Amino acid sequence: MNIIRLDQIDSTNSFIKTLSNAESGTVVVCRNQTAGRGQRGNSWEAEPGKNLTFSILLRPQNIKATMQFAISRAVALAIVDCLEHWMHRPGELSVKWPNDIYYGNLKLAGILIENVLSADNIERSIAGVGINVNQIKFLSDAPNPVSMAQITNMSYDLDTLLEDVCSTILSSFNAEDASVGVASEKEYAERLWRNDGYYTYESEGEQFEAKIVNVAHNGMLTLERRDGVRCEYAFKEVAFVL
Repeated sequence: MNIIRLDQIDSTNSFIKTLSNAESGTVVVCRNQTAGRGQRGNSWEAEPGKNLTFSILLRPQNIKATMQFAISRAVALAIVDCLEHWMHRPGELSVKWPNDIYYGNLKLAGILIENVLSADNIERSIAGVGINVNQIKFLSDAPNPVSMAQITNMSYDLDTLLEDVCSTILSSFNAEDASVGVASEKEYAERLWRNDGYYTYESEGEQFEAKIVNVAHNGMLTLERRDGVRCEYAFKEVAFVL
């Protein structure tokens, strides 16, 4: 694993894209990311020197383009497993579809996956990760951030945590790639946030109650309303109501 450490950069995902010949497992981490992006185009708040903001390059050999969501699953579950171990909170984290990491109803980490496709294959996958580690106060208008330090009243060594998280991601990714993209399906379904009944969602300005039925190979979410009607949604077509 090759870790490139930078003091400040606009986006680790953008920087790692310039490393055209970099090997799978290359990591770019920075102390201060000035234009970090989250899902839905949101910015990512991270106090310099307090959190982990990094990107890791992955080059799948067996996962086809139609199964690319498997990479997102594998990365999210790896982060869940690693952070639960560090915080001594087994079973207390979950994955909010598609790949945010939650502690209860609070967001602990976010992931942005960017894939480069070549015909039916995935040429490379870049996983941009933001983990709230030692930050105590959040100043943005993000509705529900939380950090490891807030949860446990402890502080963490960022370098050691980074190496462990990245090693866990690589191990999870390699297992996923070897399985052609099916290794994490069962665990992902079990660790989904709000997978235990009916909750409120919003789509096209309408709020409704539904339960999670399934997340397909392509990442599409199937919800079932109380009247039994099932609908399938792509990311950004439906939102959880907190």
